[in-house]
Amino acid sequence: MKYRNLGRSGLKVSEVSLGSWLTYGKTVEDQLAEQTIHKAYELGINFFDSANVYERGKGERVMSQALKSYPRESYVITTKAFWPMGEGPNDRGLSRKHVFEQVHASLKRMDLDYIDIFYCHRYDPETPVEETLRTIDDLVRQGKILYAGVSEWSAAQIEEAVKIADQFLLDRIIVNQPQYNMFHRYIEKEVIPVSDKHGIGQVVFSPLAQGVLTGKYKGNQIPEDSRASKSSINQFIKGMINEDVLQKVDQLDHLAKELDITLPSLALSWILRQPNVASTLIGASRPSQVEENVKAIDIILADEVIQKIEEILN
Repeated sequence: MKYRNLGRSGLKVSEVSLGSWLTYGKTVEDQLAEQTIHKAYELGINFFDSANVYERGKGERVMSQALKSYPRESYVITTKAFWPMGEGPNDRGLSRKHVFEQVHASLKRMDLDYIDIFYCHRYDPETPVEETLRTIDDLVRQGKILYAGVSEWSAAQIEEAVKIADQFLLDRIIVNQPQYNMFHRYIEKEVIPVSDKHGIGQVVFSPLAQGVLTGKYKGNQIPEDSRASKSSINQFIKGMINEDVLQKVDQLDHLAKELDITLPSLALSWILRQPNVASTLIGASRPSQVEENVKAIDIILADEVIQKIEEILN
């Protein structure tokens, strides 16, 4: 495994990390989930991502339980808050009340003393950024959170957070977690330059475009044993499966074969070409997928290969 600093912090995370969205506590049985997490750890992955909203805490429980057998200092575990966790008016968002309560609820579910990284799961237009950052700063001072991050914030929102943190001497965010893959590249234009300027790294999710960049949806077919076959997840995939995208996937697959690598390895190594990306977050549902995906860390794409990829995508 290879490791990168997360932004300008001293925290080192594995270039490939393991997430639990749409998998653990939901479509993957607990025993198989634990086997997958153990395989990830065995291969050097030290970065494990979850959120309170992933099956109302079950994703956190499954992931933390699987990590219990390892020294706490050997792994980095994350959680998040923003999305509704109940029906009440204060059961969502980034208010001081909600963040405070959700951090403590996550710590209890995971049976941890502290969370390595706490993410604001989205931007909350109904709560002042200062209120949220001050709450996180208080939790950092209490030793319950080590680092702060955001997910899917725009460049302007990241700038706002940095400005407020500096103005009030609050703990700065060190990481943004956006979607990023060959078909979703919006962060390249503004988010990465702004983040790089302020020492904020990216931990990207959906690097394989919800499985589209594995090539398994050729012919507009969804395999019965795939996560996309589940009705609750199908909506995330259908928007990606169209003739234009699948033609590009075929061309990318052909290029990967020319390089004697797999399509997922091509897609993941393409992401890791970005120096501002600290880690690419995979959503493996079985150990063999982790073994396949970590191979990408040893692949360095030549400039002419990157140019060929650009020609295919454009």
